[in-house]
Amino acid sequence: MDDVSDDMVNRRARGLDRAFEILNFLRLKRQPLRPNEIAQGIGAPRSSVYELVNLLMRQGILEYRGEDGRVFLGRKLYFLGVAYSEQFDLMRECDKLLTHIAEETRETAQMCLLEGNKYTVAQMKEGLRPFRISSNVGDPVSIPWTASGRLLVGHMSDQEILDFIPKDDFRLPNGQWLDPAVFISEVREAARVGYYTFNSAVETFTHCFAVPVYQADRICVATLCLVAPREDGLKNHASYLKTLLDAAADLSSRLGHTADDEHAGIRAAGQR
Repeated sequence: MDDVSDDMVNRRARGLDRAFEILNFLRLKRQPLRPNEIAQGIGAPRSSVYELVNLLMRQGILEYRGEDGRVFLGRKLYFLGVAYSEQFDLMRECDKLLTHIAEETRETAQMCLLEGNKYTVAQMKEGLRPFRISSNVGDPVSIPWTASGRLLVGHMSDQEILDFIPKDDFRLPNGQWLDPAVFISEVREAARVGYYTFNSAVETFTHCFAVPVYQADRICVATLCLVAPREDGLKNHASYLKTLLDAAADLSSRLGHTADDEHAGIRAAGQR
């Protein structure tokens, strides 16, 4: 009897995993798709995808879009997101801070997170300059390609970093190979000084700034970032960095982090 019960739990868990895989696939594709297209895209049996799509539609999680059987994310997800944002201080407070950073620097300000083993821009405010730099919010990017990546994995040991980041992600957009040992040394240096800046590996004409946002357990849960034209970023490096560091310190303190926590976290990272 217990074996039957365990099997039922396992099947339900696999079904739940598959349902979230469907939702994430639609989020990444940013367009309505037919269930058979979803099944092909995620490499799942069409029968199980059709069954889960029907279930998600009955719950309002998915909705029909068009007259050819295409489905997309439903409005219930919007209301769930609103409830989430009302309780998650980080998202709400970041929106205000990014507006302030963008207005003060005139550059594009971002809040970035880890999503699985990828980096993503979670929120963004475009700069006020006529020539604007922007990114797609929510798109997954390889961690080693980003300034934020050096901060977001800073709480991990060297081996944990190597296990966490897919090996192929150390291949940069220009085709060059980034030695994982070099990346790890940059992670440790970023933890020591409390920020990371570099000429972007993705956009060759930009300079990127990233500073950590810590929660009470000394883990970097997000970064505040600036993306500036390379010449302006280098010319205003000190002032841009100070604006970000001040904002991140304020946000970290609201999440229960103290300066002593930060110093202890940096020491722990350096001992790994």
